[in-house]
Amino acid sequence: MEIALRPEVHTYSGGLGVLAGDTARSAADLDLPMVFVTLLSRNGYVRQEVGPQGNQIDLPSPWIPEDWASPLPAMVAVSIEGRSVWVRPWLYVLTCPIGNSLPVLLLDTDLDQNSLEDRQITDRLYGGDEAHRVKQEIVLGIGGALLLRALGFNIRTYHLNEGHAALLALQLLRDTRRPGDVGSPSLYDRASVRERCVFTTHTPVEAGFDRFDYGLVNRLLGDFFGLAELKALAGEDRLNMTRLALNLSGYVNGVARRHAETASGMFPGYQIRSITNGVHVHTWVHANLARLFEARFPHWAHEPEVIALADQIPDGEIWTAHQAAKVELLGVIKERTGTQLQLDVPVIGFARRMTSYKRPNLLFTDLARLKQIARERPFQIVLAGLAHPLDEPGKQIIEELHRHIRDLQDAIPIAFLPEYDMSLARTLVSGADIWLNTPLPPLEASGTSGMKAALNGVLNLSVLDGWWVEACVEGVTGWAIEGTPPGAGDAEALYRKLADVVLPLYQDRARWVWMMKQSISKIGSTFNSQRMMRRYAAEAYMR
Repeated sequence: MEIALRPEVHTYSGGLGVLAGDTARSAADLDLPMVFVTLLSRNGYVRQEVGPQGNQIDLPSPWIPEDWASPLPAMVAVSIEGRSVWVRPWLYVLTCPIGNSLPVLLLDTDLDQNSLEDRQITDRLYGGDEAHRVKQEIVLGIGGALLLRALGFNIRTYHLNEGHAALLALQLLRDTRRPGDVGSPSLYDRASVRERCVFTTHTPVEAGFDRFDYGLVNRLLGDFFGLAELKALAGEDRLNMTRLALNLSGYVNGVARRHAETASGMFPGYQIRSITNGVHVHTWVHANLARLFEARFPHWAHEPEVIALADQIPDGEIWTAHQAAKVELLGVIKERTGTQLQLDVPVIGFARRMTSYKRPNLLFTDLARLKQIARERPFQIVLAGLAHPLDEPGKQIIEELHRHIRDLQDAIPIAFLPEYDMSLARTLVSGADIWLNTPLPPLEASGTSGMKAALNGVLNLSVLDGWWVEACVEGVTGWAIEGTPPGAGDAEALYRKLADVVLPLYQDRARWVWMMKQSISKIGSTFNSQRMMRRYAAEAYMR
């Protein structure tokens, strides 16, 4: 449904899209024969402004497809409410640093052949009501399958990246029906579809699973697929897109070991494996640090495993590269907010989608305690993140954060950076000193911002959930927040770890830089999208 190709192409909303982009970049690096399919979303997602009281203001975020992609001379029609809705692909050619490239198809319904209503289906990412969402998923799944066929692609394996694309598998199943056959599911060759489909589920949060009323689905899809057969695949009460994908995919995985365990508990009876996420090293390593890698490991971007030797780089070179990245971050903060942070004081970074289970306000649970810690060990904070336009609790959290900023202005310098996007993320994950992550376990599927930070020697301080369960070596690659009891005691555990361990260690330059090097070498060499894509190719695609 979304993919982050570059900052100027607004076809992503957050982590799911950024991961899809890193997946494509590594697929190109490895010269894997793949094509990626998504929606054009010419009006983007949301451009965030913040009002005087910290209220999020949602604005359009358009981009110009002609500047980055080319329309292809092909169209297919999908049936929606009995109408033929025409879909045209645009081609974006993604080229990796070593010169390989692969195609990304961006599906568009803004065509003269369509009604005004239908022209707007692919207008905005995750826009509109439930009916609009179903229409988008019809275009993505069914339209995507038909267009790949029309363009002459010979697809061996379809990878459904989250349940949004599950109707693709339904189209494949429909294709197995013999002409004139109706009725029983036994007339479909489910095994052949499962052989061709891989499904990755990305969230253990119930709200993240698309569920649609069958009355609505029947109105929009008509007789595309028998209702009784569809209920057998997608659930009796509502069409559950995750359940549909699970039933029609022969390989299913979560995006971290812990997430696979959680998902298996949510969907008993299905074999859910794990392929832990990774990030594209060439995209997320700061240029100064990349130069250090390039001088010693010329093939580091193609074979990130060699970053395991980064702990041999002299301390002074690592520290100088990091300080240059920090100077850039402080400059962006000054430019965008007017707040001047200090180079010699540690910066805690927190940047991700602003929603309740991420607990962005956990750090501010006890302001008096936070002030006390800052008096003894000064620190600074930079925050960024966007709430979904319909997530009112998420928007309220952003307002609360701004109240905390005002309440703490005389004790702790804090900045909130609006318009969090791919470009700003690069600056944040390389320029902060400490990367904070405080989700409510077990609701973090994986998370990748901490991987990007670790690549740059920024030390993670995180709740043990998602990918961090696999990567945390206490006092070596970073630190764990382990509350007693878990969840309810996390704020106290965070304060203790900050006051007693993390902030005092920042004054020990030699030990801090040693940990930076351990973070880069141990995490960067493992939690990268090259390793992730090699596993997908070997374990999922070529099974």
